[in-house]
Amino acid sequence: MGGKQSRLWIVNVISFFLFSLLSVTGLINWLLLPRGYGSGAGFLVSLRHSLVTMHEWTALLFIIVIGVHIWLHWTYVKKSLDRYREKR
Repeated sequence: MGGKQSRLWIVNVISFFLFSLLSVTGLINWLLLPRGYGSGAGFLVSLRHSLVTMHEWTALLFIIVIGVHIWLHWTYVKKSLDRYREKR
Protein backbone atom coordinates (compact mmCIF):
# COMPACT_ATOMS: atom_id res chain seq x y z
CA MET A 1 0.00 0.00 0.00
CA GLY A 2 1.16 3.49 -0.79
CA GLY A 3 1.48 6.33 1.69
CA LYS A 4 -1.91 7.89 1.04
CA GLN A 5 -3.67 4.53 0.89
CA SER A 6 -2.23 3.45 4.22
CA ARG A 7 -3.28 6.76 5.82
CA LEU A 8 -6.80 6.31 4.47
CA TRP A 9 -6.93 2.76 5.82
CA ILE A 10 -5.75 3.90 9.26
CA VAL A 11 -8.31 6.74 9.32
CA ASN A 12 -11.06 4.32 8.29
CA VAL A 13 -10.13 1.83 11.02
CA ILE A 14 -9.98 4.58 13.66
CA SER A 15 -13.33 6.02 12.55
CA PHE A 16 -14.93 2.55 12.66
CA PHE A 17 -13.58 1.99 16.17
CA LEU A 18 -14.81 5.40 17.35
CA PHE A 19 -18.23 4.90 15.74
CA SER A 20 -18.53 1.49 17.42
CA LEU A 21 -17.59 2.98 20.79
CA LEU A 22 -20.12 5.79 20.27
CA SER A 23 -22.81 3.24 19.46
CA VAL A 24 -22.08 1.04 22.46
CA THR A 25 -21.86 3.85 25.01
CA GLY A 26 -24.99 5.50 23.61
CA LEU A 27 -27.03 2.29 23.64
CA ILE A 28 -25.89 1.32 27.14
CA ASN A 29 -26.81 4.75 28.48
CA TRP A 30 -30.12 4.83 26.66
CA LEU A 31 -31.36 1.28 27.26
CA LEU A 32 -29.64 -0.19 30.32
CA LEU A 33 -28.57 2.35 32.90
CA PRO A 34 -30.97 4.20 35.23
CA ARG A 35 -31.54 7.93 34.81
CA GLY A 36 -31.27 10.48 37.59
CA TYR A 37 -30.18 10.23 41.21
CA GLY A 38 -33.37 8.91 42.82
CA SER A 39 -32.93 5.29 41.80
CA GLY A 40 -30.71 4.36 44.76
CA ALA A 41 -28.23 2.55 42.49
CA GLY A 42 -25.19 4.74 43.18
CA PHE A 43 -22.69 2.68 41.20
CA LEU A 44 -24.90 2.51 38.12
CA VAL A 45 -25.55 6.26 38.20
CA SER A 46 -21.82 7.01 38.43
CA LEU A 47 -21.19 4.47 35.64
CA ARG A 48 -23.79 6.29 33.56
CA HIS A 49 -22.06 9.63 34.08
CA SER A 50 -18.68 8.10 33.21
CA LEU A 51 -20.11 6.61 30.02
CA VAL A 52 -21.71 9.95 29.09
CA THR A 53 -18.31 11.63 29.47
CA MET A 54 -16.65 8.89 27.38
CA HIS A 55 -19.43 9.25 24.78
CA GLU A 56 -18.89 13.01 24.52
CA TRP A 57 -15.10 12.79 24.15
CA THR A 58 -15.43 9.96 21.64
CA ALA A 59 -17.87 12.09 19.63
CA LEU A 60 -15.35 14.93 19.55
CA LEU A 61 -12.58 12.59 18.37
CA PHE A 62 -14.93 11.10 15.78
CA ILE A 63 -15.70 14.56 14.37
CA ILE A 64 -11.96 15.29 14.12
CA VAL A 65 -11.25 11.96 12.39
CA ILE A 66 -14.10 12.53 9.93
CA GLY A 67 -12.59 15.95 9.17
CA VAL A 68 -9.25 14.25 8.43
CA HIS A 69 -11.10 11.68 6.30
CA ILE A 70 -12.71 14.44 4.22
CA TRP A 71 -9.38 16.26 3.95
CA LEU A 72 -7.70 13.10 2.61
CA HIS A 73 -10.50 12.73 0.03
CA TRP A 74 -10.58 16.43 -0.85
CA THR A 75 -9.56 16.00 -4.50
CA TYR A 76 -12.41 13.51 -5.00
CA VAL A 77 -14.84 15.88 -3.25
CA LYS A 78 -13.79 18.76 -5.51
CA LYS A 79 -14.14 16.64 -8.66
CA SER A 80 -17.59 15.47 -7.60
CA LEU A 81 -18.72 19.02 -6.86
CA ASP A 82 -17.39 20.20 -10.24
CA ARG A 83 -19.30 17.40 -12.02
CA TYR A 84 -22.45 18.34 -10.12
CA ARG A 85 -22.08 22.00 -11.07
CA GLU A 86 -21.55 21.10 -14.75
CA LYS A 87 -24.82 19.14 -14.83
CA ARG A 88 -26.83 22.13 -13.62
